[in-house]
Amino acid sequence: MKSLIKGSMRGLAVLPFAALGALSASAQEISEVSAYVDNSYLFLIGGLIVMFMAAGFCMLEAGLVRKKNAAMQSMKNVALFSVAGIMVWLVGYNMAYPSETILGGWLGIPTFFWSPVEDLATGYAASSDWFFQMVFVATAASIVSGTVAERVKLWPFLIFTVFLTAFIYPVVASWEWGGGALDAQFGFSDFAGSTLVHSTGGWAALVGAIIIGPRIGKFVNGQVHPMPGSNIPLAALGTFILWFGWFGFNGASQLAAGSFDDINAVSKIFANTNMAACGGVIAAMILTAILYKGKVDATMCFNGAIGGLVSITAEPLAPTMGASILIGAVGGILVVLTVPLLDKLKIDDVVGAIPAHLVCGIWGTIIVAASYGNAIMIPAADADGAIGVSYMGQLIGVIATGIFVSAASAIVWFALKATVGVRPSEEDEIAGMDKAEVGLEAYPEFS
Repeated sequence: MKSLIKGSMRGLAVLPFAALGALSASAQEISEVSAYVDNSYLFLIGGLIVMFMAAGFCMLEAGLVRKKNAAMQSMKNVALFSVAGIMVWLVGYNMAYPSETILGGWLGIPTFFWSPVEDLATGYAASSDWFFQMVFVATAASIVSGTVAERVKLWPFLIFTVFLTAFIYPVVASWEWGGGALDAQFGFSDFAGSTLVHSTGGWAALVGAIIIGPRIGKFVNGQVHPMPGSNIPLAALGTFILWFGWFGFNGASQLAAGSFDDINAVSKIFANTNMAACGGVIAAMILTAILYKGKVDATMCFNGAIGGLVSITAEPLAPTMGASILIGAVGGILVVLTVPLLDKLKIDDVVGAIPAHLVCGIWGTIIVAASYGNAIMIPAADADGAIGVSYMGQLIGVIATGIFVSAASAIVWFALKATVGVRPSEEDEIAGMDKAEVGLEAYPEFS
């Protein structure tokens, strides 16, 4: 091999300048193709890892529901992923990345049936990007699934998922990632989706939990009745899968890996993402030990990890590793404090998705401004006309997302409630959704 290299170098030494110029152009083209391949691989591998998060959500939810609902919860997660894929192809992707917007950039003009247009100039294979974006949409739907578990019928839930994945989520995503109003007018920054993905799912879940109501027996005579999950080890497995999946979620959101700077950025994102999860776990453990007389709540620990991960998702590149731990730790604390608050408000969130995804999504989005040394209080343009990240710009993004997602979700939930109905009968809910909706049980030997 060494002799071949030396021979090639001798050949280059005697080539005319014109030929050397041609080789230089050829090398440049090869470099472009190499970056194209590397970037596409980042999307594909990142997308595969994020797709595995669907299994994480499934295992976490199946473990945290009662055994009479575990089969139903498992099937819902497989079904919602399938619905998301079809809706993103049908209209969702083109809604999130519109070729034309109206209403000042707040709404993209939808076109149907996405199809790839491959072009070396884009820097990546079109289908690789589509796949990566599609699995993000499924994540938002999974958040809703866990919150409203054990008391929603299958088909109404899937109908809601259609609207969430085809319209609600894509509209919010378009506001920044599609170059819409939040990006253009307020400098809003959400690197991988603390608000655009997680808070979107969290707002939809919160509205659903309020409209559908709590499970039978959860709140009686002013008392909160705990309903422990059926399989804590399975929930722990789901947590680890989600933790693993987040490296694809955040890392591949760099959107490029074909240069020295980009691959270093991906590496730093991996490290910061991991540290935020660690901070969330330890903070949740310490706080539950303080609040519960030395007892460490395992489910709070699991959601502390998720809360830490959600918190760092809005900006996993700019902070130091130490700052990432602190950002994640605050997320873990918020999870522990929000769970009893929801109980006081009689909002039944079966898996704790609202604290982990909505509350921590808001926190992670606001704190982005602190990750930039020149962060300002209000949106302002620099000399080049670019609007910098500001606390007010981030807050506007949070509020706009909350208002739109809550209103749109409420319309869909109320419409379903008034037509096909969303809850099973009292008899079916008490018997369990496995028997009522699925026709089989997850643990028949324990019946």
